[in-house]
Amino acid sequence: MDPTGKGKAFCAGGDVVGMVFTINEGHWSFGAGFYKKQLTLDYMLATSRKPLVSLINGVVMGGGAGLSMNSMFRVVTENTVFAMPEAQIGLIPDVGASYFLSRLPGFFGEYLGLTGGRLNGTEMLACGLATHFVLSKDLPLLEKALSEVASWDESTISRVINGFSSKISLKKDSAFRRLETINKCFSRKTVEEILSILENEAANGDNKWLIRAISSMKSASPTSLKIFLKSIREGRTKELNDCLSQDYTITCHMIRRSFNPDFFEGTKAKLLEKDKQPKGNSWEPSRLELVSDEFVDQYFEEVDDDDWEYLQLPDRPNLAKTWKSKL
Repeated sequence: MDPTGKGKAFCAGGDVVGMVFTINEGHWSFGAGFYKKQLTLDYMLATSRKPLVSLINGVVMGGGAGLSMNSMFRVVTENTVFAMPEAQIGLIPDVGASYFLSRLPGFFGEYLGLTGGRLNGTEMLACGLATHFVLSKDLPLLEKALSEVASWDESTISRVINGFSSKISLKKDSAFRRLETINKCFSRKTVEEILSILENEAANGDNKWLIRAISSMKSASPTSLKIFLKSIREGRTKELNDCLSQDYTITCHMIRRSFNPDFFEGTKAKLLEKDKQPKGNSWEPSRLELVSDEFVDQYFEEVDDDDWEYLQLPDRPNLAKTWKSKL
């Protein structure tokens, strides 16, 4: 898989826009049908007997992350940018993010999902989201070498990629170098507690990245933040198929407007009108303290609609992927 082709980005919101248009022109179940196919594809790729190699040479977010992060080999370059900023549009980091983000070191996954923080290729390798770092100029040679491999043997493929891999070094201002502080803040039980300790840390210095994190969280949908925190905490003990099924249920509630219109307000502002922020403080509820546990729990329950059914995924063994720091 080469997610970026000759462009700069692969799936950085385009699938969401397409789904919104489909829903607005028809019925919410049209969007659910698209999403069901997307999550099923993610699962089929993750459980494929044939080892998959994703060459990530550009911006990969959302749906693109679902395709590439579920590959056995995830090759990044100096051009790679990864993020899961869905809470900014009233959605949640989905496509199995509660599975693969929850398996990163410490509480780095909570940091990425709640703030939408961006990582470059070096940081992805360091935290374990990527398996190899290859300079973009070497990708054509790597692709050619991989095309000549006749074996499905994982160690053989890994040796080929290793032959083109480069050493990495994290920048001093990398978020991953702040893992101790991230763990201190994002290990808290609630989103309110996480924000409170982030603000305390920001007041004590080294605050540029903290201020960015705080600003991002405060501009996101309060409902989405709380749903994601519950989702990733539960995802640590779930298998991928269960995480994907949970993503489907939550998202169906969002695109159906079961409890609020945040997804459509956020998408309109961020991806369609691109005015950067939903107008009139239009998140519903508008503040974290107004989003109760009972309100959040509703998103994890079945959709009460004749057009809905649980996501049924094929019975296939989930091949183990490794999300471990390469530092």
